[in-house]
Amino acid sequence: MKSDMLDTLSITKIQQAAKGIRRRVLEYVIKNNGGYLSQACSSAEILASLYLEIMNLGNVELPIMPPAFSGVPSQNNPDYLTGAMFNGQKAPHLDRFFLSPSQYSLVLYAALIETGRMAAEGLEQFNKDGSTVEMIGAEHSPGMEIMSGSLGQGLSQAAGIAYARRLKGETGRTWVFMSDGEFQIGQTWEAMQTMGFYKMDNVGIYVDVNGYQCDGSTASVMSIEPLDKRLESFGARVFKVNGHDIDELIAPSKLQSDGRPLVVLCYTNPYQGIEILKEYAPKFHYIRFKTEAERQKLSAFLNEAHGNTF
Repeated sequence: MKSDMLDTLSITKIQQAAKGIRRRVLEYVIKNNGGYLSQACSSAEILASLYLEIMNLGNVELPIMPPAFSGVPSQNNPDYLTGAMFNGQKAPHLDRFFLSPSQYSLVLYAALIETGRMAAEGLEQFNKDGSTVEMIGAEHSPGMEIMSGSLGQGLSQAAGIAYARRLKGETGRTWVFMSDGEFQIGQTWEAMQTMGFYKMDNVGIYVDVNGYQCDGSTASVMSIEPLDKRLESFGARVFKVNGHDIDELIAPSKLQSDGRPLVVLCYTNPYQGIEILKEYAPKFHYIRFKTEAERQKLSAFLNEAHGNTF
């Protein structure tokens, strides 16, 4: 499936943002001797497409510097803030975004920077005490407004919010980014069943199907295929796309709603753009350098990378 609505300039902008996401995450991983790098490889085009073309979010006039952690929400903490500010103002006609797998937080922060919503200097706060730019993001972290962990809880929360929005007559859609491993979890399927039953076509779900999780390949841990047929049996409208093809990613989001929640299964490569990561197979989940030579090898790749790399 292809979109006939995008011009070359828009596609190029999204492609450049995706490259920037991978580069920023790679730079961090090299500097800090490890990190969630394969997630950036597989999801960069998905997140860039969501932010630059698919979602109708509120504007952010200037890139925001992440504020310090202001404490947990309570009646005694009136200054508490969520990371939703990076997605612009909330309004009935505007969309909302929810990141379900929090291990993608670093990738989301890079996406916010590449799309002009977060100040680049904010990434220097990553995983530091007192910072909201957490390794495993929470509701106060940039781009987030709920705590979606443990894994598999994000969809249920987003579905509840989407249902409440519909009851209030709001027309904005609710978008959820998920990982394929979350479809091994029962709560995910309970949420899908609920959305199917209540015909929640105001929900759109983009899934990074990169085929790997913490313990190795998804197929070896617990196979989820045929994922499209299983989702359809729960009442979803499902499309399978190449997760690195901008046209294919965007096309399903432009279709007229038909009473079913939309699920776009984005089949991706966990070492897309950084081919030397293939050496880590099947342990792509979190890249750790066992030797200085490993770190230097990726550093050399970064230094030699030019326009068409990533």
